[in-house]
Amino acid sequence: MSLSSHACRCAYCAAPRRGWPCLGRPRQAGAALLTAMLTVALVASLAAGALWQQWRSVEVEAAERARVQSLWVLTGALDWARLILREDGRSGGADYLSEPWAVPLEEARLSTFLAADKTSVPDDDASASQTFLSGQITDLQARLNVTSLVDSAKVSEPSLKAFAKLFDLLSLPRGELATLAENLRLALNTDPENEADPLAPLLPQRVDQLVWLGLSPASLAVLRPYITLLPVRTPVNINTASATVLSACIPSLDMAQAQRLVNMRQANHFRTLAEVTAQLGQTAVPLNDAQHSLNSRFFEVQGRLRMDQIVVEEHSVVQRDVTDVKTLWRDRGASAREIRTLQ
Repeated sequence: MSLSSHACRCAYCAAPRRGWPCLGRPRQAGAALLTAMLTVALVASLAAGALWQQWRSVEVEAAERARVQSLWVLTGALDWARLILREDGRSGGADYLSEPWAVPLEEARLSTFLAADKTSVPDDDASASQTFLSGQITDLQARLNVTSLVDSAKVSEPSLKAFAKLFDLLSLPRGELATLAENLRLALNTDPENEADPLAPLLPQRVDQLVWLGLSPASLAVLRPYITLLPVRTPVNINTASATVLSACIPSLDMAQAQRLVNMRQANHFRTLAEVTAQLGQTAVPLNDAQHSLNSRFFEVQGRLRMDQIVVEEHSVVQRDVTDVKTLWRDRGASAREIRTLQ
């Protein structure tokens, strides 16, 4: 059969040539191919979007589950710390740094705690073996209490002198201390007979909020290891305070003598204030119960839980009255070293 019998006579050929077969519809064939490619791309995009939504839902659910689990574990750790403090309060005596409550808990697997429970099988629980718990109890009366600066709606002179000495030891401006004390006095003015200042600052509840009273962030960062903010006036525990705090709260004590006092109590803690006065010598000013003590009522409980790539930290302040240990407040949040962040 000759090619002439297949000569194109259709209207789609722009220039019909005798002897050549019909080329069909080239323009429509290209459009069909483009449509098919667009359809494939659209389906792939929709599938990728659905897969991402599913992945995100799984991640959010896993994060919520980890948050709830960490809440229960840290609550159990806080109850454990309260139990330790309750038993220590039941035994009585002075509070010092060799007692069980003062021993920090190094990071350990949660499964080691569950192993004591015969009804649990920690080896079969993968989440427990990959969860780590650590924490410690800190005596807050080992620091100078900012609340002690005000006594009966007036600035307390003994406490002001102690803070002034602390500011000098840390090379901080005395002007900030005067502003802090006056603003705290105004914030604590709750006497109905005295008209409250409408411009008085809010009463802080945390140490971080002391910037409301005139402390600069730089000064607060330096003071943080040596001060606390408690709801009532408290004395300093001589058995647990650092050398810097001891030197600040005892007027006649310099840093060398304070460090010597710290070294002496490591061998044998003090049981009475008279023992401390005897160790300081005859030139020392006698200690008083209003500023110094050997017992503590307020403690900070710090807990840290690490689960996979998530780290959760909790800080709690507890008040102990003999065997009654109650929680005043709790702060919880992700650690700054947390690796994974969910948007």
